[in-house]
Amino acid sequence: MGFDRVWHQWYPQGTPPEVAIESVTMPEVLERTARDFPDNIAFIYMGTKITYRQFNRLVNIFANALQGLGVTKGDKVGMLLPNIPQLVIANCAVYKLGAVTVMNNPLYTERELLHQLKDSETTTLVTLDLLLPRVLKIKAQTRIKTVITCHINDYLPFPVKQLFPLVKKAMYRKDAPHEGVLPFMQLMARYPDTPVASKAVWDETAALLYTGGTTGVSKGAELTHANISSVVQQFSAWFPDLPYGAPERLLGIYPIFHSAGYSVSQNLLIWNGWTGVMIPRPEPAVITKMLKKFKPTFLPGVPTIYVGLLAHEPFRKLDLSHVKGYFGGAAPLAEDTLNQLQDLYGAIIHDVYGATENTAFATCTPWHGQVKIGTVGIPLPNTDMKLVDLETGEDITEPDREGEICIRGPQVMKGYYNKPDETAEVLKDGWLYLGDVGRMDADGYLSIVDRKKDMIVAGGYNIYPKEVDEVLMGHEKVLEACTVGVPDPYRGETVKAYVVPVPGLEPTEAEIRGYCREVLAAYKVPQEIVVIQELPKTAVGKIMRKDVRKMALDQT
Repeated sequence: MGFDRVWHQWYPQGTPPEVAIESVTMPEVLERTARDFPDNIAFIYMGTKITYRQFNRLVNIFANALQGLGVTKGDKVGMLLPNIPQLVIANCAVYKLGAVTVMNNPLYTERELLHQLKDSETTTLVTLDLLLPRVLKIKAQTRIKTVITCHINDYLPFPVKQLFPLVKKAMYRKDAPHEGVLPFMQLMARYPDTPVASKAVWDETAALLYTGGTTGVSKGAELTHANISSVVQQFSAWFPDLPYGAPERLLGIYPIFHSAGYSVSQNLLIWNGWTGVMIPRPEPAVITKMLKKFKPTFLPGVPTIYVGLLAHEPFRKLDLSHVKGYFGGAAPLAEDTLNQLQDLYGAIIHDVYGATENTAFATCTPWHGQVKIGTVGIPLPNTDMKLVDLETGEDITEPDREGEICIRGPQVMKGYYNKPDETAEVLKDGWLYLGDVGRMDADGYLSIVDRKKDMIVAGGYNIYPKEVDEVLMGHEKVLEACTVGVPDPYRGETVKAYVVPVPGLEPTEAEIRGYCREVLAAYKVPQEIVVIQELPKTAVGKIMRKDVRKMALDQT
């Protein structure tokens, strides 16, 4: 890339402005790591330890199984799973075949899931047995031919695995036979561990990770093997004192269906030969137990995770001297939360910023470097960044001026899957226009000021107001709706909706919320619904969300 930027002076000692990106795909990386550190633990799942030798073997078995089912290069294989071993096994097997992993949020309703499965042209789906009824209801409307079901207890250690169906009856489901539905473990028992030659190609598509982009319709960010491998090489260079194969353990709190978890809870670990402690459901009690038992060196979390942990008394009593790095992302941490972590553990939070479209990471607080509270750090190696004027689109050259954040680098997506017009809106002359408004100081530290798009970030999840508006207006008693984000001490932001009733009807907050729960994931359901007789509009009748947001903030 050959550029010199002011922020390079703040890089961790030993981190170069440009990393010599190695053109090696993740299947090749896994083979290398399994060869170099076969006995290193790759993943810990509720006590079960899987070495890199074992993990590589499991990936080969599942790759053989997928081939046996007819999965070939370019096919879309959907994942609808929490952080369990089957997810990383399946992702890596799909990479090997040159097929494409399609990540889906297990919290999604049938309506939300149907859109993504159809849009991605998914033909095979790997899912949790508990989610099978939801999948079967919509399967006929998709291209899915085969569904592979996983039990939450498949890889639990003895004797927990044997006791699980008795103790956790609500989480255990014995599948009735269905055409085109195959249990994961039966497939694993049926196929050999014969090594599968990788068909992954550096510049070809490896994954579709969904994002709302600039509108309410979710779009698949098309990530290549180059994007996925490059971003972990860039991020790994941020920690020059942590060598390849070092005994590092990362708590896998970020869900792997999310771009941050996809890159950190999975691929970063494989690149470095580190260990991931899997957290299927990040509740304070579970996280505290895993911290105490496995002593991870990296503790990542969105603000709601840290707030929940600080409110959990056993967490406050832990010895966390083993933690080398605390990481925040998805939303800014409140100053009170930062202060509590600092007082309890001397924790320095390394804030990370990025988007699905750039494979999760663009900036980070310097490792062992200068921390500026309220910023998200500086751009990573091989990453260039600029701000452009919101009105003119011209580059901003002076510090501390607000503008739209744009980045370029090897981690920037190929585009939105099958959406050339939407792609052209955000990819311009090699730059990715992120839609966020930021401010960069004289040292190159970035602060996030606002969102050009109206996206709400609640508990680390992206919520698109337009989607919620459309659901609200589907209610028989609602004429108009406008959804906005308002500050929330726990979630960072929460969802507030204003609705105008159909003349002569009187909808209640309870019935509208109940309706939303039927078609929206729980985190998208408005926490507060205000019935109002009129919404502010422009002269041409367009609802002015900015004015509604101001009204909501005034009432908060």
